[in-house]
Amino acid sequence: MPFAYGANPYRGCEHGCIYCYARERHAELGLSPGLDFESRLFDKPHAAALLQQTFSRAGYKPGIIALGTATDCYQPIERSLGITRAMLEVLLAWRHPVRLITKSTLILRDLELLRELAASQLVVVHLSLITLDDELSRRLEPRAAGPGPRLRAMEQLAQAGIPVGVMLAPVIPILTDGDIEKVLEAARQAGASFAAMGLLRLSGAVHELFAQWLEEHAPPSARRCLTKVAQTAGSSVAESLQGQGPYAHMLQQRFALACRRLGFGTAPELRLDLFRRPGNGQQLELFE
Repeated sequence: MPFAYGANPYRGCEHGCIYCYARERHAELGLSPGLDFESRLFDKPHAAALLQQTFSRAGYKPGIIALGTATDCYQPIERSLGITRAMLEVLLAWRHPVRLITKSTLILRDLELLRELAASQLVVVHLSLITLDDELSRRLEPRAAGPGPRLRAMEQLAQAGIPVGVMLAPVIPILTDGDIEKVLEAARQAGASFAAMGLLRLSGAVHELFAQWLEEHAPPSARRCLTKVAQTAGSSVAESLQGQGPYAHMLQQRFALACRRLGFGTAPELRLDLFRRPGNGQQLELFE
């Protein structure tokens, strides 16, 4: 998923996905990557204003912005604070391209904004879905929308003319690796036109939290799952997401074959040439 800048309106995430790599960011603040990550949230109330000032800077060159690279930009707190919506309004006014990453049906609130952006090839939506098993989804992602609502959201986005794809990430060894084809088939039927896949990567506190979760919720699979994760880990984030070794290669092959069979294409190119620069400003720290 190519982008030049990653922006996150919120730090911490109410969805509480046990595998989330962003949990470690809370540890950097001296907070718990466990419960604190899910309950002690930080918002960026001036994000939209910072976007405008950044765009106004004389040397700014437009590049695709990805919203929600670490935490979900449409998590429940967005319903009352509206920071993501305010940022979309700025992006639309400046005709700046954006990729949205979410697993929340709250994105449908902004359907008209997204429709306007899509009309000028300025937006792509990546909707995360890792399993069709409602119970497993509830345990892994306790306060996120279930598989059914996500697929219906995908369908509404597609029907509105908004390019939408499925992000099958992370694939969790033993627990969700058998669902690759099922998820892709359901997403394609719902209107997804492109797909991406990433393997589970664990490090530091997230590894410990996930290991504890496995012992509580899937003890028979715990050792095999963690062994597979270790076997597929790469020396960099990109390598770990793609996965290394025979097992990862097999998953990649299954994913590629299913995508070809189902007729998935690539995400549409977003336009950079429509950007409007109305003035000068200063570069402020929003991106991370």
